[in-house]
Amino acid sequence: MRMKAPLPDDQRIHRAALAYLSDMTIQESILRAHGVYWGLPGLKVASLDHAMWWHRPARVDEWLLYLQESPNARGGRGLAQGRIYTQSGDLVASVAQEIMVRVPSPA
Repeated sequence: MRMKAPLPDDQRIHRAALAYLSDMTIQESILRAHGVYWGLPGLKVASLDHAMWWHRPARVDEWLLYLQESPNARGGRGLAQGRIYTQSGDLVASVAQEIMVRVPSPA
């Protein structure tokens, strides 16, 4: 992942952008474990918590690898974890998020 446009050389901006990007897709692994997709009519999803740890500076206008997994997803809840790496393999940040999933009843 990366930002489309170059950003200023200010790490506060890069950290803020990385926090935004970290939340965009991390729920996907939980939804897949529940057998649902974002476009499912009536699907309700809510973030219960989101935590992020920055390990070292990085530019978010350069390519980053975002590995995501869900070690537990059942009963309408799930935990997702992510790790963000630079192209050279340095761990930039770690992410964790718990969500609630409500799947609509079949009609």
